[in-house]
Amino acid sequence: MGTKQIRVSEDLYARIESEKRPGETLSDALERLVDDYTLLDFADDMAELSEDHWDPDELETALENSDGENREELEEQLP
Repeated sequence: MGTKQIRVSEDLYARIESEKRPGETLSDALERLVDDYTLLDFADDMAELSEDHWDPDELETALENSDGENREELEEQLP
């Protein structure tokens, strides 16, 4: 089997390293951690989080406000 190089943040790398078992490579740890975890599993997990912790309307408003602030800041900086 071939290999690929990927970039991950230092925080994610540290998290994966902390999950490694003795004698396990980084690739082995990643495979074990994501084994049998599909996009449908991820969607289900996110749906549960959304119900418990996020109000979609509040999140949308916050994103729109942030976008507006960023646009204003950019307009001030551009000639």
